[in-house]
Amino acid sequence: MTSPAQSERSGPRTGFALGTLALGAFVMGTAELVIVGILNLIADDIDVSVGTAGLLVTAYALGICLGGPLLTAATIKLGRHMLLWSALVVFLVANLLSAVTAAYAVLLVARVVSGAVHGLFIGVASVMAAQLVAAGQQGRAVAMVFGGVAVSTVIGVPLGTLVGQNLGWQATFYGIVGITAVALLATLVLVPRVASTGPTHLGSQARYAFAPRVLGQLSLGLLLMGGQFAAFTYLASYLEDVTGIEGGAVSAFLLVYGVASAIGVFGGGRFADSGAARTLVIANVVLAVCLTALYFVGENPVLTAVVLAVWGLVGFGLVPSFLLRVITLAGPGGDLAATLGASAVNAGIAGGAALGGWSVEAHGADSVVVVALVIILVALPATWAAQRLRPPSDAAPQTPAPDPVAAPSTPS
Repeated sequence: MTSPAQSERSGPRTGFALGTLALGAFVMGTAELVIVGILNLIADDIDVSVGTAGLLVTAYALGICLGGPLLTAATIKLGRHMLLWSALVVFLVANLLSAVTAAYAVLLVARVVSGAVHGLFIGVASVMAAQLVAAGQQGRAVAMVFGGVAVSTVIGVPLGTLVGQNLGWQATFYGIVGITAVALLATLVLVPRVASTGPTHLGSQARYAFAPRVLGQLSLGLLLMGGQFAAFTYLASYLEDVTGIEGGAVSAFLLVYGVASAIGVFGGGRFADSGAARTLVIANVVLAVCLTALYFVGENPVLTAVVLAVWGLVGFGLVPSFLLRVITLAGPGGDLAATLGASAVNAGIAGGAALGGWSVEAHGADSVVVVALVIILVALPATWAAQRLRPPSDAAPQTPAPDPVAAPSTPS
């Protein structure tokens, strides 16, 4: 079955399909991050240290970074619709296993599996979303998918933590299983079967997905997200030590950032459609300004809140542009490249968090802003130069309409 007709690509059916993809991303984003709020409960219940329990976070991230691309490569010949619902089935089973097990090793394996299918789902959903809509709307479609992840940080993670704290950490996983079941049913009913237009041979996909132009763009994503998370991971410590706030006020400041991030992802889709390469340059500049401002006004709570709001808007608002550029630059290898984009984002988060941790230990919480700013400034010349990157000459028939800024000479 081919892709929907042009006249149907902006109708209610497409909206329901995109909403379903966003729901799947929402539950996966919740599962990835909610465990942070219930780590102490898990550690006490299965008799391991909190540090050991923290490896469950690392296991999930490794599943996304490594398992997502490997699963995509192994299933490249399967239809996208089948991959979507199959990923949700495996995700459901893995989280159900997490809810019923009392063995740390089993829980660790379940988290790796969950992360791997998370990476697969996000990659497939991103490419599929871009194909479901008309030319010029791909950025907004991709933003719907990652908007689900962003909303999970504002709604899913706090609610899941609240459930775990009051009903036990197993209840959190049961809740994830329930929402996954809803997403699975909605996928089977509401998401149309869209034919893959890229090559189904792994070698052909890899040739496009690992092209230097794509690797360069992936490196930029790693730097932009890594720089941000070198500071954001330790933002609570920064607010306490530098801004002088504590307790519930810290949560309020983090909520400001989280809400702004969710808004930024959805709004960033429109900017991606108007010019993804240019949007990344502007976002890079604004991030540098935000971090510089935070360094100078960090002791002022009001100004700090304003900076965090702008940072959240731009920092996650650039994600749709980044992913759209990766998919477009990969051309026929977009299916595999999309999972590499998700891997780059998560690798940047993990690497940034590690670098920020070193900085906190060595120089104190106020140093993380400087570390983040240096990384963002290092990325800026590369982001500017990346505007020259062009999709392969044979990309037009297989991929969504290219970014008007990135590839003005490529036919749509």
